[in-house]
Amino acid sequence: MEIPKKQKAQVITEFGLNVKLQEIDVPEPKSDQVLVNILYTGVCHTDICFMENALSTKKMSLPMVAGHEGAGKVVAIGKDVKNFKIGDKVGVKIINRICGYCENCHTSGRDNNCENQEELITNKFGTFQQYITIAEGEAVKLPENVDLKKAAPLMCAHVEGITVYKGLKETNCQTGEIVAISGASGGLGSFAIQFAKNAGFEVIAIDLGDEKGQHCKDLGADHYLDASKPDLIKRVQEISNGRGPHGVLVVANAIKAFEDALEYIRNYGVVVAIGVPNQNEFKADLMNIIGRHLTIKGTTLGNRQDFKEGVALLAKGKIDIPVEVRGLSELPEIIERINNGQIKGRVVLDTSK
Repeated sequence: MEIPKKQKAQVITEFGLNVKLQEIDVPEPKSDQVLVNILYTGVCHTDICFMENALSTKKMSLPMVAGHEGAGKVVAIGKDVKNFKIGDKVGVKIINRICGYCENCHTSGRDNNCENQEELITNKFGTFQQYITIAEGEAVKLPENVDLKKAAPLMCAHVEGITVYKGLKETNCQTGEIVAISGASGGLGSFAIQFAKNAGFEVIAIDLGDEKGQHCKDLGADHYLDASKPDLIKRVQEISNGRGPHGVLVVANAIKAFEDALEYIRNYGVVVAIGVPNQNEFKADLMNIIGRHLTIKGTTLGNRQDFKEGVALLAKGKIDIPVEVRGLSELPEIIERINNGQIKGRVVLDTSK
């Protein structure tokens, strides 16, 4: 295909949600990079946090193109690229390049925490554009039978896709044990329910509002609880033989969800924090943590092996996700709906529209 010189992108020039559809240059791949025509990109709550400069651990710069979960096809390759060809389907994740020589790069399973990694949004423009370059080693090769609309949100590395797959691993739960997923009806929770059922877990889905219950049960959840009703902690424990779930995956973006999890988790349980609230602090009773031998973990990025395993499940039809396809030009409306909690499943943007 002929590669244009210019492309459409959703750009912000000051921190906030005032995105503008503009024309920017199409980048050229370096010797070890592939140029990907992004056909679809998911929209994540974390993109909003980036745009609002609300992440204390990230140093943001302007102008900014957000977006960190893309899928498309290779349209050009650098001279040193060995494992991709024109036309290959590719997933684009937030890690755009790793150094290959730091301690984490040389520790099995920790390449996702490279000390010198290049990330989308913080170091270069993200996936709310039509073309992007990515180092060959960080491009996710997708099987030909994979639907790119479904693959895009799987690439999310902060609160969805592979990160919830990684988060479920971090609970240390075994087949037959009980996992609670707080924030279960959104895109991240929708993936988490299916990954959990594939692993053989009993799933308690938790979200706000009765109307989200059917969505969660359709995806395989064994139970659904509306967190807006009284006595959530008691109701979770009643479902789990009075003890609470063995593990909790908190993908909700509300502080209370984290605080509640530490109350209804069973003794020796593991709470894994993934969701990104607008505030970064929550209250916890230290004696509750010590006396009940609780473990709190945080994770944001899946490693290369996690992506390989997750993509294989998608290709085999083991997981699915309801996606609503809209155009790149409609991003402002989608951001507003995410902020108002009006999204079930995942919104994926068609970059051609």
